Amino acid sequence: MRTGPHHSTPLVIIPGGPGLGSIRPYRALRTWATWGGLDVIMVEHRGVGRSRNDVRGRPLPHSAMWVRHVVDDLAAVLDHEGIERVFIAGSSYGSFLATSFGMRYPERVAGILLDSALQATEDLQLERALIRELFSDADTPLARSVRQLLTRTHPGEREVLDVVRAAYELGGSKLAQAVVSLRLRHRFSPTWWALERYALRDESIAHVRGHYEFDIAGAIGFRELNYGAMPDGLPLDPALTYAPLADRFPPFLGTPIELRTDTFEWPLVLLVGDRDIRTPPAIAARVASHAPHPTLVEIHNGHSALDTHPAAFLNAARELVRGTHGRLPSMAERLNRLPRRGLAARLPTFLSIAARIEAVLSPRCSAR
Repeated sequence: MRTGPHHSTPLVIIPGGPGLGSIRPYRALRTWATWGGLDVIMVEHRGVGRSRNDVRGRPLPHSAMWVRHVVDDLAAVLDHEGIERVFIAGSSYGSFLATSFGMRYPERVAGILLDSALQATEDLQLERALIRELFSDADTPLARSVRQLLTRTHPGEREVLDVVRAAYELGGSKLAQAVVSLRLRHRFSPTWWALERYALRDESIAHVRGHYEFDIAGAIGFRELNYGAMPDGLPLDPALTYAPLADRFPPFLGTPIELRTDTFEWPLVLLVGDRDIRTPPAIAARVASHAPHPTLVEIHNGHSALDTHPAAFLNAARELVRGTHGRLPSMAERLNRLPRRGLAARLPTFLSIAARIEAVLSPRCSAR
């Protein structure tokens, strides 16, 4: 799908996943991009939405899901549209695809924006270390509350990890502390329940038509990105996140390609959330240290500005397209002040209000 005023070098936006749709979830984003003068192309990922079936109308098999095929799909769409070169903005898993496209088709890239850069399966160690530093090892009220919650038989460790991580990324330690305190106080907390629905990766999210279709595309996550990594036996292991879905997908065979940015001749912008736990800022810093033309900009945000702060994402993309991306680091506070639009972007406010209401209305009994 292409929207906005047509330019010779459009912007391709690749959302995360694998499994996130490009058409339905980002209708508003494309409207905002058009208002900002951006020529945007979004391609439905194979295995998702309109790209879910083969030419006979049958769902694609897991054997059709490979990173190289997804990257070649992007090139095929550009060929069909007669487009030689593009700017690419990828978020989370989409950043892996963006970098892969740059390595496979360097002559077709004018510039790349990596939002919440995902680069290597070994980065799981960085995620583990940051999670445990914040929620397990620290001598802080939040870490003490999480440790206390982990001693309960309910909820389970995976649930605690996914909910607390999501709360922290969305609203920082203040929201995370409020959510954990409510769950310590009550077996059922509406605020905790809402975050479960948002954060957990299980059968409930395997196929939400047109929005998140993990049941086919998820094969890439397990086979090439090691979503089913072996837990290390220590508390709050992010390897547990996708464990309930592991038996539905092929085993890990290895990373499809060693991503390298040291040979990139085009501008590279890295947009980093200072509360991002799933792709910690250390990843972006490492990528920037190897790239010849990097621009690293950190904003007050969690994971994926595309989803949780789209105004910042689009403004960063526009600076890249205009060739004025070098001023982005000095614009960080301005990006932070931009209004947060969209459901996911407004979720922290909704959750904070819900937690305050719940704390007032619920009986203040001691945890049992």
